[in-house]
Amino acid sequence: MMALCALYAVWGLVVEVAIAFGPVPRITWEHREVQLIHFHESEVSNYSTLLLSEDKDVLYVGAREVIFALNAVNIAEKQHELHWKVTEDKRTKCAVKGKSEQTECRNYVRVLQQLNDTFLYVCGTNAFQPTCDYLNLISFELGGKNEDGKGRCPFDPAQSYTSVMVDGELYSGTSYNFLGSEPIISRHSTQSPLRTEYAIPWLNEPNFVFADVIRADQNSTDGEDDKIYFFFTEVSVEYEFVGKLMIPRIARVCKRDQGGLRTLQKKWTSFLKARLICTIPDKNLIFNIINDVFILKSPTLKEPVIYGVFSPQLNNVGLSAVCAYNLSTVENVFLKGKYMQSATVEQSHTKWVRYNGEIPNPRPGACINNEARASNYMSSLNLPDKTLQFVKDHPLMDDSVTPVGDRPRLVKRDVKYTQIVVDRVRALNSTIYDVMFIGTDQGALHKAISYENGMHIIEETQLFPNFEPVQTLLLSSRRGRRYLYAGSNSGVVQSPVAFCDKYTTCVDCVLARDPYCAWKPLEASCIDIFKESEVERSWIQNIGGDASSCSGPGGSYFVWKKNGQKMKACITEQSHMLFAGRVHILSWVKDSVSEDTEYKCSLISKAGNTTSEVLITVEDKGSAGQDGWTKEFDTWRNAINEHDKMMQNWRETWESCNKINGL
Repeated sequence: MMALCALYAVWGLVVEVAIAFGPVPRITWEHREVQLIHFHESEVSNYSTLLLSEDKDVLYVGAREVIFALNAVNIAEKQHELHWKVTEDKRTKCAVKGKSEQTECRNYVRVLQQLNDTFLYVCGTNAFQPTCDYLNLISFELGGKNEDGKGRCPFDPAQSYTSVMVDGELYSGTSYNFLGSEPIISRHSTQSPLRTEYAIPWLNEPNFVFADVIRADQNSTDGEDDKIYFFFTEVSVEYEFVGKLMIPRIARVCKRDQGGLRTLQKKWTSFLKARLICTIPDKNLIFNIINDVFILKSPTLKEPVIYGVFSPQLNNVGLSAVCAYNLSTVENVFLKGKYMQSATVEQSHTKWVRYNGEIPNPRPGACINNEARASNYMSSLNLPDKTLQFVKDHPLMDDSVTPVGDRPRLVKRDVKYTQIVVDRVRALNSTIYDVMFIGTDQGALHKAISYENGMHIIEETQLFPNFEPVQTLLLSSRRGRRYLYAGSNSGVVQSPVAFCDKYTTCVDCVLARDPYCAWKPLEASCIDIFKESEVERSWIQNIGGDASSCSGPGGSYFVWKKNGQKMKACITEQSHMLFAGRVHILSWVKDSVSEDTEYKCSLISKAGNTTSEVLITVEDKGSAGQDGWTKEFDTWRNAINEHDKMMQNWRETWESCNKINGL
């Protein structure tokens, strides 16, 4: 009953928000204020399909009737261009069917996938006759195969689609017919092509947004399969109202699925789907439209983390949310959760209810693993009809996938988030942060992190001057070469992950709370720490926003150099606080003195660009005489001792004065 009430709340969403949702970006960079690299060709539009080859430093761009290869380090440099136009005959036939000859009856590139080092697999809408081909990366020409793209690429450029290439086989989510009324999740394979059942319980008017593969743990002993995950919003089959209630879903299939022998022939035997929950229960806010997904995979993570951007179905308050899900939570739903079944007796709006009966063995929808093989089920073709019939009738899980912390990572008002990528960054103090880059429907990019005291939006960058939606977003996270690539209807923009050099003071640099940035006192500049060859102890960074290191006793430090080389050992520093926040500081170095040696002592302010330097040159001992050297050294040593005594007397006098004043 609670679930039903929650769903009613979605449909009748009336929210009275007393507080402003979400943090405000600390700084906003207008389009002209930051250095962005643009790519755009005249009379070309819809730059909505991007593929990054980090090994080759190439960004492939699929647009309307053209494919580009760009230099990924500087996308303004075009390397190759291929025009892939629709024939006049096809355009005419398309127009006869009631479509626009000037817009819809063109070839919109929708699939760009790396097949191997030599070929890309590409598909286009081709005037409502979807076609796929092989793009030779050496000659940058199509192979002329002109394969039927039905089920791999949408007919209509306005229809949703997603795809991922896994071990040379294309997994797609799109529509299978001209009208877009037959949704399909399929695998294009010469040996074992598979697809979903054409039935409402399997897919009900889905809007596909993302697909990706998650490999099985190589260290696991259970012999699990690689799994392909699909994310989409569809019309609810569980509940029926006057209007259509939308539900965000995650579905998955197994890579080694070969379909059934009699039941589910050439159909998925491992297809299961579940609800994705992204809500703020205490405010009756339910985000039930999923707009994009990014799966964060990193060696520093115990398991992959799924990030999704959501919005409410009736978004009359302009809200967006980011929710994160652990992969183990997803797998527990599919491996251990309850199934749903069609209600035998209609109960008001409820169409599907929890199935509490006996579950066949092997478990319906499970991948073939070592446990199944031990029972002589070597592939899905060996599965009993009882298991296959059950999964055919029960593809929907009753259990839902809940987010980490049972609530969104970020909720933002007055914005619609469209795309997301996530980078994993180690700060100077070795703390690891997940940095979220989120595109909006107004052409902006938000950079946000979660830290001890909550969520912080570091900055907002206006990527596109005409405020058009960010349609696709990619991240290149190679060390020293981190870039973002955003595609829109009018072009592609390349952006660095951080604008550290825009902060001109230590305080601004530290208060940005950007894990990419740190203040480098020696150069009095805010630097990108991942572009530096080595980390220095003097750099200042504090993600919590404490900028006290920029001033006070720790506000300056010494750098000693011997013959131009920085010294790191045998350096001593002393500091003594004076009145009015001033400080007296002293440094000396112990070293084996040799002839013709030059020492330079630099006192550097962390707060700005003030530097004080002392140059000491060691000449030939004979020129000054041994006695002179000894006397000079004794004089310096006596001066230091006298200085220490003087500072001690000052401190005692100052403390005694404070005691008297206190009385």
